[in-house]
Amino acid sequence: MRLSESQSKHLRRLGHALKPIVMIGASGASPAVIAEIDNALDHHELVKIRVRSADRAARDALLDDIVAAARATLVQRIGHVALIYRPAPEPKIVLPRTVA
Repeated sequence: MRLSESQSKHLRRLGHALKPIVMIGASGASPAVIAEIDNALDHHELVKIRVRSADRAARDALLDDIVAAARATLVQRIGHVALIYRPAPEPKIVLPRTVA
């Protein structure tokens, strides 16, 4: 899903107060971790994830894999924390309209 700048800004504003729900260690993202992220997205739509990896390139690759596996959108990444979004079938979060 492609987010407009106003939608992205809205989600960042909502995500600011969130605490990381999933913490990923040096061993990476196992299928159980991906399932937990998927479950969290089903319930919350907007999820903060903390990734403990010293190497920035490895962290970015891991986040790309997680976002693809969860069919989500990366809203923001700051340091070790990422904010991802996937709308539910019946969305709880109302996004601002995009200007066509």
